[in-house]
Amino acid sequence: MIEKTVAQQIARRMRPAFYASAAGIAMLAAPGIAHAQDADDGASSDGATGNEIIVLARRQEETLQEVPVTVTVIGGDTLEKYSVDQVADVVSRVPTLNVQVGGSGSGGQLSLRGVGSSNISAAFDSAVAFDFDGVQVSTMRLVQAGFFDTQQIDVLKGPQSLFFGKSASAGVFSIRSADPTPTWEFGGKASYELEEKGWVVGGFVSGPITDTMGIRVAGQYTDIEDYVELQPGTPTALGDSRGFKDFVGRVTLAWEPTPGFDINLKMQYVHTETDGAIAHSDIFCGANGRADEVVLLGGAIAVPAGNDCNAFDGKYFLPDASGAVAGSVPTATGPTLAAGRNGVPFGETDLFFGRLRMNFDVTDSMTITTTTGYVDLDATDFDSYSYVGIGPAFNPGGVPVGLIAPALAANNAPGSPQGFGSSDPRNTLEQFSQEIRITSDFDGIFNFMVGGFYEWRKFVFDTSQQAVNISIIAPDPVTGFTYDWDKSQETKTSAASFFGSVILDLTDRLELSGGVRYTDESKTSRISVPFVHTFLSAGPGFIDSGFFSGPIDFSDSNWSPEATIKYQVSDDVNVFASFKTGFKSGGVDNSALPSSSLLGFGSPDPAVRQATADGLIYNSESAIGGEVGVKSQFANRTFTLNATAYYYVFDDLQVQNFDGTTIQFITLNAGEVTTKGVDVAWGWETPVQGLNLSGNLSWLDAQFSDTFNTTGGVDLDGRDVARAPTWSGNLAFDYTVPMGDSLELNLGGNAIYSGSYFTDEVTLNDFRQDSYVAFDARVSIGHPDGKWRVSLVGSNLTDEIWVNTSGDRPFLAGPGLGLPVGDDLVVTQNRGRQVFVETSFRF
Repeated sequence: MIEKTVAQQIARRMRPAFYASAAGIAMLAAPGIAHAQDADDGASSDGATGNEIIVLARRQEETLQEVPVTVTVIGGDTLEKYSVDQVADVVSRVPTLNVQVGGSGSGGQLSLRGVGSSNISAAFDSAVAFDFDGVQVSTMRLVQAGFFDTQQIDVLKGPQSLFFGKSASAGVFSIRSADPTPTWEFGGKASYELEEKGWVVGGFVSGPITDTMGIRVAGQYTDIEDYVELQPGTPTALGDSRGFKDFVGRVTLAWEPTPGFDINLKMQYVHTETDGAIAHSDIFCGANGRADEVVLLGGAIAVPAGNDCNAFDGKYFLPDASGAVAGSVPTATGPTLAAGRNGVPFGETDLFFGRLRMNFDVTDSMTITTTTGYVDLDATDFDSYSYVGIGPAFNPGGVPVGLIAPALAANNAPGSPQGFGSSDPRNTLEQFSQEIRITSDFDGIFNFMVGGFYEWRKFVFDTSQQAVNISIIAPDPVTGFTYDWDKSQETKTSAASFFGSVILDLTDRLELSGGVRYTDESKTSRISVPFVHTFLSAGPGFIDSGFFSGPIDFSDSNWSPEATIKYQVSDDVNVFASFKTGFKSGGVDNSALPSSSLLGFGSPDPAVRQATADGLIYNSESAIGGEVGVKSQFANRTFTLNATAYYYVFDDLQVQNFDGTTIQFITLNAGEVTTKGVDVAWGWETPVQGLNLSGNLSWLDAQFSDTFNTTGGVDLDGRDVARAPTWSGNLAFDYTVPMGDSLELNLGGNAIYSGSYFTDEVTLNDFRQDSYVAFDARVSIGHPDGKWRVSLVGSNLTDEIWVNTSGDRPFLAGPGLGLPVGDDLVVTQNRGRQVFVETSFRF
């Protein structure tokens, strides 16, 4: 304890000096000279620099400048330099990319060019495919896990269904981890972050075991004390902050037993512990300018909110669950980690990932590639989704609380935690996928790729929930449970697809390519509700304990064609035009409450059963459109300029909203969304030795382009979609200064800009995030070969807080309850300023 106190005092006293140094570097970036993404992630190719960026945008190795796809590439060196080890941190390098982390549903959200999927529903596949080492991972829970020892991140924009299949209707976020090296290497790093008081320690060992086999073992541990800083006075046993711990370990084996045949096996384990599912989610007090009460039992009980209405100070009011409802968690569907924790938030995730890839050269010009993927996820968390609540609760009419809610009255001391709407979702996922493809490499004008893909997965969403919070009256008289119900929904998915593409080199400079993918997908979901509180099941609004829906089936199929023409104007200039389509399967919503609306599953009439099932089914999402682009290099390939103009129409966009007054999730398909815009990327290796400049600029116009009546009866036709700023971009620089044969100084900075954008899709006047600017910077000194390095890294140095998503805060007061009508919003936000002191070595 003494050592910890001393360390904290030292860190606090050194902090101003660190900030001053980091801010000085940021000033260099402000005029527009910002971090140039390194040679292995920037815009240089071979020739003058000897560097060449390899991407797998068409499932085969091609250079970034030659592939006719819009790709943003971030190399492992940049990720290391700026301590980027979370998916959410990548947004500063990719304009129009939006990442939201946290929540009890999907656990996260990715969107590109204004198109993404709900972070509420765990049933939705992501519109931006998450590709990890060549395997598409269906769960967005992986967004919460850190990554490290990364070779490269590729962000592919626009529909990519031909080569990446379903769930790539808006793009692909691809992470490639590092492989074994031909000689023995080992390295490590340790960093301390001053704002959140977080440690990161990691390292790797890599090299050949035999002449034909290599191994790489890597691991990283993160421990952040103040991951979420709480508002003073927040009633919680967690203290003044919520923490975050994460361990990632990976083993990679690469074996080439004979020329023309190689095997690459990756196995990764992730264990994450958090202090709750809710992270950086604050409350924005609406037009009434006050923190609205939490209203229970139709207005009979009101709970003071407790939050201070300062939604942008980086401090969050997240109380523990009320003692009236935290006592006994249902175990009707099996044990739960939430039992015995007395309403204190937590989160625990275990994730195993395995990938086996084999390449076999059938002939000198024909290769068979197989990729086998396996994912096993088990994640449980607990939190209170009223987001606010502090005692004492009261009746707006002055009736004693004990006459209405005796159990609450026994746990209603001033300043007591009064979080409601608690939930302990357990998400389990088992996923198996297999892809096989045959690729040719003929000398003539014709080449092809054909293949097949199969995926099977079982997803279980099992949760006890409090939407009515009926146990503030009394626990269930039969079981003693203090929750409204216990519900489990199992969904099994089977998908098969076949694809083929051809490339025709019509001349030495003119290439025509195209192909099509056929996908057939089916899902079967089953809902079981073994427990419903007796006080609820006794009335007409809810089903009885022991409910089982039987199978709820969904199936769909799709043809996704694509065609591209590319012309090489010169050795350093390529132009292309593409026609593309995308597909994201529909399915069965898993957020339905166990209300009487589910009783139709027990009807003897097949039409009634089908109508009940149809009420839970959402349609597939599709995209069609195209883009034209140019990829060019000048001045002996020291200056790169790439640009793409695009136009896409998305039909039946999958949307889920939440009504904070009725406490209902609403899943629906938007009629049509049209996105059009221009992406520009540039990079310059300047005549000044060691100085590289780069930047990205995006203009985006993404709107609802057909009738879309939301839950409030508002037609959003003509309104911008959420998370779609008209203008966004970044400017960056990287400057390396030799200081002798064995020492170099490195300076870098990155300035990001985002225009304003809507954060929800419910009304014409949803919360709109203002435009903002943020700065990252770094300064380091070390050996030119990276043998050792000491760095000071600043992220979001101006401590800019912005909103990613918004929605009604649950349990708002409606009209006629003797309280002001509630209009508070839950807003999910980014992390604030981070300043790292880091040391690393590599031999």
